[in-house]
Amino acid sequence: MADPVSTNTDSNAKPAVVPALQEWTGGTGSFELRRDSRIVLAKKQGDELGDQGARLSAEIEQVTGRKLDVSPRTPQDGDIVLSIDPALADGAGGARFTEEGYTLTVTDRNVTIAAPTAKGVYYGTRSLLQILLLDDGRDSVPVGTAVDWPNYKVRGFMLDVGRRFFTADYLRDYLRLMGWFKLNQLQLHLNDNGFKGDKPWSEVQAGFRLKTGNPALAGLASADGAYDRADWDSFEDTAAANGVTIIPEIDAPAHSLAFIRFRPSLGLDNGESDHLDLSKPETTAFMKSVFDEFVPWFRSPDVHFGADEYTVDKPRYKVYFNEMAAHIRALGKQPRAWGSLSVMAAGADGYDRDVTMNSWNNSWYGPQALKRDGYSFINTNDALLYIVPFAGYYHGRGLDGKYLYDQWEPHVFPGGQSVAPGDPQLLGAMSAVWNDLTEATYTELDVHGLVEPTFGVLAQKMWSGTKSGVPYSAFLDTVRKLGVGPGLAKVATTLAASASGEVSLGKQATASGGEAAAAFDGVRTTRWASGPGDEAWLRVDLGKPVAISKVELDWAPSYGRDYQIQVSRDGEHWATVATRTGRESAGTDTLTFEPVTARQVRLVGTQAGTKRDGYALWSMRVLEVPDLALHRPTTASSSEVASLGPENATDGDAKTRWASAYRDGEWIQVDLGSPQTVQRVLLDWETASGRDYDIQVSDDATHWTTAASVRGKPAGARVDELAFDPIKARYVRMQGVKRASSFGYSLWRFEIRSMSPEPDPA
Repeated sequence: MADPVSTNTDSNAKPAVVPALQEWTGGTGSFELRRDSRIVLAKKQGDELGDQGARLSAEIEQVTGRKLDVSPRTPQDGDIVLSIDPALADGAGGARFTEEGYTLTVTDRNVTIAAPTAKGVYYGTRSLLQILLLDDGRDSVPVGTAVDWPNYKVRGFMLDVGRRFFTADYLRDYLRLMGWFKLNQLQLHLNDNGFKGDKPWSEVQAGFRLKTGNPALAGLASADGAYDRADWDSFEDTAAANGVTIIPEIDAPAHSLAFIRFRPSLGLDNGESDHLDLSKPETTAFMKSVFDEFVPWFRSPDVHFGADEYTVDKPRYKVYFNEMAAHIRALGKQPRAWGSLSVMAAGADGYDRDVTMNSWNNSWYGPQALKRDGYSFINTNDALLYIVPFAGYYHGRGLDGKYLYDQWEPHVFPGGQSVAPGDPQLLGAMSAVWNDLTEATYTELDVHGLVEPTFGVLAQKMWSGTKSGVPYSAFLDTVRKLGVGPGLAKVATTLAASASGEVSLGKQATASGGEAAAAFDGVRTTRWASGPGDEAWLRVDLGKPVAISKVELDWAPSYGRDYQIQVSRDGEHWATVATRTGRESAGTDTLTFEPVTARQVRLVGTQAGTKRDGYALWSMRVLEVPDLALHRPTTASSSEVASLGPENATDGDAKTRWASAYRDGEWIQVDLGSPQTVQRVLLDWETASGRDYDIQVSDDATHWTTAASVRGKPAGARVDELAFDPIKARYVRMQGVKRASSFGYSLWRFEIRSMSPEPDPA
């Protein structure tokens, strides 16, 4: 359904949130937070919404720096109102609106979030927080009305903790992160093992991650990490507070080395296997006892019993599948399993049909076969949605975000297996992390670095499909600014909101008081605060001399009225390059000055907006002289595939790349639009790098002059920064001579600048 079109051409545009709002009717003007703004809970709903009100107050303070009281009283001008209305309905949203939808109504006097359920109210508060976080002053919401709901019931993420333990803090943070993007199911794969390879099974990693005090199961939990009942209760509490349901998975009869280690007689080949021996009645009885022990921990209506990749005893597999499904239902839960029936049987005859299936591989059990056999299913397709961290297969470096954004939705499967959008048997989708490489040394935070770049994309496509209405690069910029949301303890964003040409991100910082690093961490929910007084300073060391021309300051409510920007090359001698006086409010201040080479940059405050509070900054960004190639028309002699086009090297996104055909002599060139003075080029090479190449310039893209030649560079990924005498040109190209590998030439970034820094005096 398209967004309603207003006849008023001055009406407010739809606010950018992730995932995008389904419907928006814009008004004019805005709602502004005031000193006396409150969060008001609708009458008689204090008990049901009290926790949400208190939490929203704390989150608004983290996002905006403003503290709002929570009140059950009648709303006044300036208040934010939370309300549950079970009678609220929406024709387009239907059942999905009734279960998880909400309305966000904004006037110049109030913001009202109303929903049929408390979960819907929670999702509405996520949208409100994101709107405030993206606002320049973090205090304004555009007037209008949003009606929002998810397209799919299941919007999930699966994490394999069986092969690799993830700490309880990490899981609680991930539940909060899922809520931030309105993802609603976390499947925890609680047991698994590594691959045998050339080793005996006794040397293969195996894990089971639940720890009980029941003597009958003593020793089953992994010694290198397991969750006890208190841990699990904390997961369930955190999940409930963030609109998430935990889907616990205990996987058998394959992937069962942990169970066989505990009771070797249950394994095939006298325990020399990771497959259970289903010929023994005690095997199924044992697995039932495991579920009997732990299902009472689980608050989800669904429990997953695995059942994938077991091919050694198909007749008994069917009996096991049906018995376990029935047993889980007898325990009061709906069974789920991994779809495997195309391999395990000629059809689903005789199999329990009341099982929700993850469609993980078209050959094992694809969506068309699942539809034919009448199963409800979830798209967890391995070719599109699996990450095996740092492996050479299954997206070892993270999912293909651009493909997912431009071409994927939950109904899309590879190999001509797609189903219709909104197919009634398709419940939704779920990406997955499988920790196959059990001997690798990566950490849980490394896994987060692979997952985070596409979390927002997946949430968008599961919630409102193509409703974002902006290109991938713009969408990803919004995701970067939103980060991981408020309230996380261990996980931080790896997509720091870096401005184009920013050179201060993550650099060493000091200050007269307060946590200086918070101004340079790229996280929009952390801030530097100097403490009371008019005089304060904040300094960043860029690490080397850089040609800079701009500083951007994002002020919190404790803003600076009068201040200066000073630069230094040695940390002792300072020069003032910009002065600001008379600023009157929070928000972004951009100070541009003549290009200068500096290693240290500092803010020196002389008068605070409020002397009592001193100065507070969400961020201070130091920017080098502009990248002349950014978003300029870029062409190349070839591209390996269409998705690796030359525009990727100049789109400002360090995670997209150009790749040429597998030949020497390929080139990429940028049209600067008009003759510009060029003095420096940066080439950020992917593994397929150039060994020998030239940087050439031209006024007409026909006659070329070589500005720099590079020869004998090593193979592999690297960054080449080339400086040369200033030259004026409209076109700049990298002309390959010889590749450093058997692949083509591939660049993450191709940057062109008009000034080179002077040498470091040291």
